This record gives sequence, structure tokens and C-alpha cells, in this order.
Amino acid sequence: ASTIDGRRKGACLFCQEYFMDLYLLAELKTISLKVTTVDMQKPPPDFRTNFEATHPPILIDNGLAILENEKIERHIMKHIPGGYNLFVQDKEVATLIENLYVKLKLMLVKKDEAKNNALLTHLRKINDHLANRNTRFLTGDTMCCFDCELMPRLQHIRVAGKYFVDFEIPTHLTALWRYMYHMYQLDAFTQSCPADQDIINHYKLQQSLKMKKHEELETPTFTTSIPIDISE
Repeated sequence: ASTIDGRRKGACLFCQEYFMDLYLLAELKTISLKVTTVDMQKPPPDFRTNFEATHPPILIDNGLAILENEKIERHIMKHIPGGYNLFVQDKEVATLIENLYVKLKLMLVKKDEAKNNALLTHLRKINDHLANRNTRFLTGDTMCCFDCELMPRLQHIRVAGKYFVDFEIPTHLTALWRYMYHMYQLDAFTQSCPADQDIINHYKLQQSLKMKKHEELETPTFTTSIPIDISE
């Protein structure tokens, strides 16, 4: 749950990634999905009893609880109806999007031009990939697990990068913006997306920065507009 109000969706990347995976399957009606947020600063007694200090995401399927991220991924792929279709094999794409989050965190900590440029170079490679493939999503015209992994990271880059170091994804990366535009149209993303304030507070906590009182009272905002015109 949100580290601001303890109720709405928090800014955990893995929680959003698996939420999106499962939401897509729920849309296909292969599963029924219930998402519960847990305030880890004050977890309810039944959560403590069952899971002790384990942090979400936690997947519960027919009474079986899966606690580790890699095992959650494997379980969705092997045991959730339709999951196999989400987890496509594409080494090029897997390599392309790995370490993107590391570059964001380095930029936020170091706050220097070199780290900005490293992230920018990585985003440019993703943009070029999308432009070359000329598909709506990373591996084709239907979403897969890689999109559920990449898009939450792009949202964190957009919101936290702007707030902490005034970093913006350049408008000339048109293929990347077109990709984000399509993702912003999807319920799987918008229903799982944390508020801007929660993304910012996620990194404030990592940097031991305190939230100001007025920030707790702010109405949640969601940055989902794009700065370029998209012609379908």
C-alpha cells in the first residue's frame, strides 16, 4: 500500500508488474483476480501471522502462497491459465530492458551529468528497438511480460526523474513516447499505476528524506499525458 495514506496502491515496481500480468489474464477471463493493499508500516494481524515480515508482492492461488518474485513469475507462467502466453522468449528484449532501473537509481543518488547520460543512452536504445520493430509493444502488437516490466519503470523515470533531478525523456524519442501513449490507454496500466506522490515518496524514503505535512494532504495526481502528437 501507499506509504502516504496506507490504503491506495503503493509504488513497488514488482507489485505493479505482476498486477499488470494478472490483470491482463483477468481481462481474458482465464482467472478471477483480487488485489489487496497492505500497509507495511502497520500490517494487519492476519498478515503478520501468515507472512511475518515478508513484503508484497505475495501471490495466493487456491490457498498456496508464493512469496518470492522469481517464483511468482514462474507460477504465473506455469500454473495460471493463459500465463504461458504472456511469458514470451525474446533474449534481445530481455537484455534491452534489464538494468534500466539500476540506471534510474544511480541518477537519483549521484545527480550528475554522466548518470543522466547513461540513462538517456539506455532509453535511446529502447526507442530505436521500438522504431525498428514498428510494433505497438516490445515484442509485437500484443502485450507480454516485458511490457509489464518496462512500463512501470518508465513511469518511475518520468515522475521521480523530473522531481529529483529535473530529468525528462526527450521529445525526439518519438517511438518511446508512442509506446507510452499506447500503454496509457490500457486499463492494465492505469488500474495498477501508483500516484505521482507515491512514486516520489518511494524514493524520498530510500534517501531518508522526510515528507512534508502538506504532501500527505495532496490529492493524488497521475502523469499520463504525453508531450508529442501521436498519429494513429
